[in-house]
Amino acid sequence: MKLVLASNNAHKLQELSAILSTLGMEVVSQKDAGVFVEPDETGTTFEENSYIKAKTVMDACGLPTVADDSGLMVDALDGAPGVYSARFGGDACKTDRDRLNHLLSEMDAVPDEKRTAHFVSVITMLTPDGKKLVARGECPGRILREAHGENGFGYDPVFYVPEEGCTFAQLPPERKNQISHRARALEVFVRKIREENENADK
Repeated sequence: MKLVLASNNAHKLQELSAILSTLGMEVVSQKDAGVFVEPDETGTTFEENSYIKAKTVMDACGLPTVADDSGLMVDALDGAPGVYSARFGGDACKTDRDRLNHLLSEMDAVPDEKRTAHFVSVITMLTPDGKKLVARGECPGRILREAHGENGFGYDPVFYVPEEGCTFAQLPPERKNQISHRARALEVFVRKIREENENADK
């Protein structure tokens, strides 16, 4: 089965492909599918934005589409940056590093014991025949005061995972793919697809 990913983010494409290929699914970017629309992410939740992205791209290409909306929720910032993780800091923050530095400055006065946070991922699959499948995954951690590690992207260098003893950016990609919020959402996603397939065979 071919799935179009409602994104041109190479990191997301790599992570989703690695896991969904085990189900015999081929995942291609929306660019490779000839889709150049830009979904208008007006939702206030990860679920809403994930659906908007999947629906916009599916309508444009007519193929089964999968979308991921994910972000970082920091307890001391009342859940921010949340759905605005990729736009945190506004126009003044143009790169991942700008947004990371903005986050650290916003949290400068927050004591270590209150720097808890979690990454959230919501994956939505839509098919032209009306099927909708939604899966959510979360990974808890805390925000460090400085960046560590060269892997990953976004806020990974300051997101410390206690059970791993390091940040997302210090983990090998294959390990991050096993424990990340997206990996956990994909676990739920894969389980739901398998359940559907089993029910269809009965």
